Amino acid sequence: MRNDSVVLFDAKSRCLLPILFAAPFLFVPRSVAAQSATVQTHWVGSWATAQQLPDPEDSLAADDLRDVTLRQIVHLSIGGSQLRLHLSNAFGTAPLEFTSVHVARPISNDSARINTDTDRAVTFGGAASVTLPAGADYVSDPVNFAAPALSDLAITVHISEPPAQETSHTGSHATSYLASGDLVSALDLPAAKTIDHWYWIAGVDVAVSGPALSIVTLGDSITDGHAATTNGNDRWPDEFARRLQAAPATRTFGVLNEGIGGNRLLLDGLGPNALARFDRDVLGQTGVRCLIVLEGVNDLGMLTRTAQVSQAQHDSLVHAILSAYQQIIDRAHEHGIRVIGATILPDGGFTYYHPGPSNEADRQAINQWIRAPGHFDAVIDFDKIMRDPSQPDRLLPAYDSGDHIHPSPAGYRVMGDSVPANLLVP
Repeated sequence: MRNDSVVLFDAKSRCLLPILFAAPFLFVPRSVAAQSATVQTHWVGSWATAQQLPDPEDSLAADDLRDVTLRQIVHLSIGGSQLRLHLSNAFGTAPLEFTSVHVARPISNDSARINTDTDRAVTFGGAASVTLPAGADYVSDPVNFAAPALSDLAITVHISEPPAQETSHTGSHATSYLASGDLVSALDLPAAKTIDHWYWIAGVDVAVSGPALSIVTLGDSITDGHAATTNGNDRWPDEFARRLQAAPATRTFGVLNEGIGGNRLLLDGLGPNALARFDRDVLGQTGVRCLIVLEGVNDLGMLTRTAQVSQAQHDSLVHAILSAYQQIIDRAHEHGIRVIGATILPDGGFTYYHPGPSNEADRQAINQWIRAPGHFDAVIDFDKIMRDPSQPDRLLPAYDSGDHIHPSPAGYRVMGDSVPANLLVP
């Protein structure tokens, strides 16, 4: 994929530039890093996931959560010599106690086996156990742990009593392991129940020296990775993180996937709407300095899923979506975060939404606004990259998972590759 297929608008110069040259907010100039021989170490997000209340079919039975060990595997973006965990009881209605928490390197990303030589206990204020208040998140003490970039991390927790209500991320596209008893340091969990969801884990920070930052990707199932390979780590943010690791100037840039399947900008669905979760999933992330927004296709599709609506309702929705984008831009800018808008991908042929000409006109109007100067700080034109030139309302067949809305792993690879890793340090 050529670099010039992704176009950015630089708000300062009021001109269109290739993304290779158009992201000054992303970088710390070399002169700043060279001003002092002593480089401070600071925390940067390496992995994260959005929290949500699971649907009943994705919830665990209370009996499954009494005196159990839960081992979950996550894929880091940047590496470090220390890490700390973010646990979450965001949707819990009562305090939740973790009696012990451990981290280790897994033998593979599709097995419960760990390298016991790397097993480390995680503490919270010096204690081995921690109780998370209802609705709260909790950050662990630092753990000395060699965590290479793009490596996998096994997070193992033990709980004695089931929670009043679970907090999870249902679209993990990664296998978790649930076993009876306290087995946080066990080499393997051979009798474990397997589930393709995450529970109560929200983020992993690493300690980084020198210029570093995290990039949040806020989105729906396309960012979350629907149709990605289970345990394959081939969502488009994963591919983007690999690209960043390929260039020395960007190897300390973490990528945090805050996508939720079915998510919308304006209304709740599978998870809170994007505006409602903005503070936790964007502003609350460690070291965030850049935000990529790919949201809106579910708002468009749900408008007419069961019946056609008037043109006035179409116009009202488009206006509301654009206003939501502006809210995100304004709120991020108040915190010094650069905001990159991504155009909405084609969804023609998706039978759940069965979009028609009016829906496509809405999508085109929104994408035109995203591309226009003066809104987002920069633009990634995923629509241009992923559409079929002969049928612009549809995904290119080579990138289509088969449902005509979600890219395949090959499509996600193209999306990740379209945000070049060899970005220049000003």
